[in-house]
Amino acid sequence: MLKPHSALMAINFSGSSQWSKRKTRGHCLLRVSAISYQDFIDFSLNETERRTLLLPSPHQEKYSSMIALDGQTRLEMSSFETPRIRLLRSMSIKGEAMQVLDFAAFPKPEFDLPIFCGNFFTAANMNIVVLDLNPLHDVISRRDYEEKYYDHLMPLGLKYTELLPWGGKLTSESIKFFSPIVIWTKFTSSKSKHEILYSAFVEYYKAWLELMEQAVEETDPSRIMSNLEAQHRYLTWRAEKDPGHGVLKRLIGEKPAKDLLRNFLFNGIDELGSKTFLDYFPDYWSDDGTISEKRSIIGKGFENRPWDKNGEFVGNDLGN
Repeated sequence: MLKPHSALMAINFSGSSQWSKRKTRGHCLLRVSAISYQDFIDFSLNETERRTLLLPSPHQEKYSSMIALDGQTRLEMSSFETPRIRLLRSMSIKGEAMQVLDFAAFPKPEFDLPIFCGNFFTAANMNIVVLDLNPLHDVISRRDYEEKYYDHLMPLGLKYTELLPWGGKLTSESIKFFSPIVIWTKFTSSKSKHEILYSAFVEYYKAWLELMEQAVEETDPSRIMSNLEAQHRYLTWRAEKDPGHGVLKRLIGEKPAKDLLRNFLFNGIDELGSKTFLDYFPDYWSDDGTISEKRSIIGKGFENRPWDKNGEFVGNDLGN
């Protein structure tokens, strides 16, 4: 059920995580409910407000908080906009069995900025993490875009990809939505790893905000349209193939989950363009005309990081 929204016109956040431990078979594990991603949200909003005018998004009126079907797990949403950010939004899931943060910043189409993306899932024994400045335009085929936004960030990427190693196979289809500095990793829950992740989030988000501040507004209608379609393509892919869809369906039901995906998490699908998922990704046509539920049509993936230390793509079109 949706809870009432209170306006956030002035933002002054501070947060802290309280850690507790329990022993299992001789190992010291962090209790899931002791992990908090609130510090991540607090930092991002404070840092954004420090640099630009931050206003509540109209979507905040509808998407504020929900209680899951189990009556205990809580979903909390917040959304904002700035002169250069179309939507800055977060969703956190807080429960005994899992802690989740889905944080993103989508630029206005007048800017070809990457999309900031932080997806963190914590369960009893495992953390699954994706942190990236998702390229608006494909860096594998667009070397100019990679040089513009990522070449100078490679030292930052190398720093954290060593601390948070590659997490296993990524499909050939999804790799096109990631950058050479993507952090894709899995690790056992621990306070030290959580602190490394927080540090990475802070540095990546500061880097993204600096890109935002330096970005030159596009005036060429054709370039604006290209940016708009690229973002719409990204949103269409994420809303259909996002791995968190199943978790949301279990928590709040299929219809509310679909609404949350399309109209909040990946808002813009209905506003930024009219193309469908199958228009962008025709390989996913099923014989009955529906979208294939397969994660990968090609059936290949990348077991190891497909970029070298210079940001050069060293994989191939089909993966491993």
